[in-house]
Amino acid sequence: MIIRDITVEDLKALDGTMLAGCGFQATNIGRAIDIIARMKKQKSTVFLTFTSNMIASGLRGIVAEMCKRKFVDAIITAGGSLDHDLIRSAKPYELGDFMMDDAKLHQKGINRLGNILVPNDRYEYLEGFMKGVYDELYAVDKLTSPSAIARKIGEKTKPDSFLHWCTKNKIPVFCPGITDSAIGLQTYFYKQKRKDFGIDVTKDMNELAQLSLNADSTGGIVLGGGISKHHAIGVNLLRGGFDYAVYVTTSSPWDGSLSGARTNEGISWGKIKEKANHVTVDADATIAVPLIMAPFLR
Repeated sequence: MIIRDITVEDLKALDGTMLAGCGFQATNIGRAIDIIARMKKQKSTVFLTFTSNMIASGLRGIVAEMCKRKFVDAIITAGGSLDHDLIRSAKPYELGDFMMDDAKLHQKGINRLGNILVPNDRYEYLEGFMKGVYDELYAVDKLTSPSAIARKIGEKTKPDSFLHWCTKNKIPVFCPGITDSAIGLQTYFYKQKRKDFGIDVTKDMNELAQLSLNADSTGGIVLGGGISKHHAIGVNLLRGGFDYAVYVTTSSPWDGSLSGARTNEGISWGKIKEKANHVTVDADATIAVPLIMAPFLR
């Protein structure tokens, strides 16, 4: 393929074809657009995974729009995503800087996530919010599941929330590591009074497995790494692997970490099929994902 320059006219009609001929990571973004188009054309069951920090950022809006349009069939994420989504549905986060004085921020009761600032009162709001959620769940079932918690939160959040649209459109949200979050901490506090209350993370395993096993084909849009990524590729191992996979990561593969593992490494485990359409985009998701999703969400 001949390298071609990007024109202003190209920017007005951004698509994978234009980016594919650009070189470097733009080429991989172009491939990602093409692979997602293929998975959607084949009507694959689409698993979207992302790390919690992405919901603290502006990517939350794109995730919410994908859920609103039923672009994905299931979400797998970490507990912090639920934290950030429910808080930001009521109270905004603030923009700071990567080089701020963290001791002064701590003295002011402000937490820094990169260049995003989260004042302590946001978590005070979460505490009251989750008490109401747990009261309602406890009245129905003393042993709840992460997906039930996500649905209940979605009933109470505004339309800017991805959980709102997941609840409305019956998109399951799986959160296998939910206790590693502010919500998890509130679970501990709630159990001091309701000692028979609990979260059974195995309750969601059958529904997640059936989504994979009953699919004619599956596609993964995997943003970042960690438990969210591993849970998605792990459940697709049951069916011989993803048919389509798009990874977006800033992690390195050289330390053997799951977060840095490329799509081709997943083939060795049977988590991605040998003949799958797949690509890894080495880029910050806040930059790459708007470009990747632009052709689909115009």
